[in-house]
Amino acid sequence: MRELAGRLAALDPDAGAAVQVIAYFDRLTESRAGLEALVRGAAVLSGSPARLVDERRGVRVRVEPDGRSGGGGPVDPAWPRAPLVPEAPADDDADPARTPAAEESGALWLERPGPPDGVHAMILERAAAAARAVLDRTRGRAPAGAPADDPALVELLLDASAPPAARAHAAARLGLHTERVRAVALWDGGADVEAVMDPDRRTPDGPRAGVGPTVAPTALPESWAAARTALRLTAEGTARDPGPRRVYADELGALALLAATVGPDTPPIPDVLAVDRAAEAAPWVTVTLHAVASSPSLRSAAAELTVHHSTLQERLAQAEQLLGWDVHTPRGRLRLQLALAVRKLRQTAIPADRDGRPGA
Repeated sequence: MRELAGRLAALDPDAGAAVQVIAYFDRLTESRAGLEALVRGAAVLSGSPARLVDERRGVRVRVEPDGRSGGGGPVDPAWPRAPLVPEAPADDDADPARTPAAEESGALWLERPGPPDGVHAMILERAAAAARAVLDRTRGRAPAGAPADDPALVELLLDASAPPAARAHAAARLGLHTERVRAVALWDGGADVEAVMDPDRRTPDGPRAGVGPTVAPTALPESWAAARTALRLTAEGTARDPGPRRVYADELGALALLAATVGPDTPPIPDVLAVDRAAEAAPWVTVTLHAVASSPSLRSAAAELTVHHSTLQERLAQAEQLLGWDVHTPRGRLRLQLALAVRKLRQTAIPADRDGRPGA
């Protein structure tokens, strides 16, 4: 397909672009992508906001061209659209201001002046067809038998805007008959739902992820929101980005409140700037400060770093000079912990802003 698109692009740029659009949405369909991923694809490819509206089934998804979801005012009937159900032939006596198929059966809209050109028409057509297939599969019209890991069903189950009946249907289709489940937000943008046998069991290894609290299946949107918050406090677990790869939301405590107020646009406070300067001064500073902040004692921090206790004391003395405060005292250690947490939250965008997952 890529070779064909390249040849067509050399002959006719619009035809080549149309083939690429077809291939793009075919890949999403084959991977059983959810509604938000499809609308995001339409927005990014078209360079304009896209929204999917199906009031009858309680679906409202809107994505900006930069991939962020949410926002927007009322639909403008003048925008180009593709109905989720094919429209009947036009009635010459009908009111042209109304769009019955779009109003009653839903539509995918591109928020741009119409009518669409060839490529934008193809985007609308392919995205709407893919969304129609997802809705039929996840909202109760299609026969049962969806795979247990169907991403579109998982997306529906995590979507706070979806009707409770639709989420209950998705839970049943996914085989979630237990009352103990939790949402998992993966660093690569994916989502998962785990059945919980032992809520106290913790798994530090594995993919980088935020884990929400244990809830009933129909309350998973709450667990998902908490999982996304926890994800922002995860790390690669390397010397450059030390910290846990898997963070549990129910262990955050007041850090969840801090996460609600701090983001990439938050102005840096002096303590965060001090940590930044210290981190730039020597390659060992970041991992050393993290070990001191997260370990119960300096000896355990030295053991974690696999250095002698005296070596850690020497490094810490240099780090304190760079920071401008003593981290040996309880107050100074708390100050360091908060500075590291704020620094992490300023560096990490909300996962939903990066990928096609519910809510932002």
